[in-house]
Amino acid sequence: MKTDLHRYLQRARDAMVWKLDGLSEYDARRPLTPTGTNLLGLVKHLAGVEAAYFGDTFGRPYGEALPWMSEEAEPNADMWADESETREGIVALYRRACAHADTTIGTLALDSVGRVSWWPPERSEVTLHLILIHMIAETNRHAGHADIVRELIDGAVGLRADMDNMAPGDEASWAHYHDRLEKVAREAGRS
Repeated sequence: MKTDLHRYLQRARDAMVWKLDGLSEYDARRPLTPTGTNLLGLVKHLAGVEAAYFGDTFGRPYGEALPWMSEEAEPNADMWADESETREGIVALYRRACAHADTTIGTLALDSVGRVSWWPPERSEVTLHLILIHMIAETNRHAGHADIVRELIDGAVGLRADMDNMAPGDEASWAHYHDRLEKVAREAGRS
């Protein structure tokens, strides 16, 4: 079971990094929602949560300072990269945080107990099993955000580089499909 959970987490991690492939520095950082969602910020955020959930929670502190995760950090500091942070640096940080997490996952049993200090006391005692599920959900949630942001940037879609998991279609068929859905939505909105 642990192997299966770890595999699902790794697939979501890989998808997050893949969504940055081939983009300019601007597009990797570009906020495309009113709340500022951007691809590089999503990866930076996940680096921090990997380090925290699989590090501090299980008494294995992550060795690098992550100032954007401190209580003194400005709100949402973990959701974007400032001018001093490079894409390569953030992706490398994410990979290091994941490697640290992988050591925790590999070392501990699923029923190993940890404590999430920032959760309410009545829920703060957790198992590795619960944290694996939590991080699979967290990473896949942000992978979904990344899917949409990447599609808005350049139209690239898909699950993985080797499998897009999309219905067959070319640009014209997708435009027709989009127009059809827009028409149905407008008609439904009139009733």
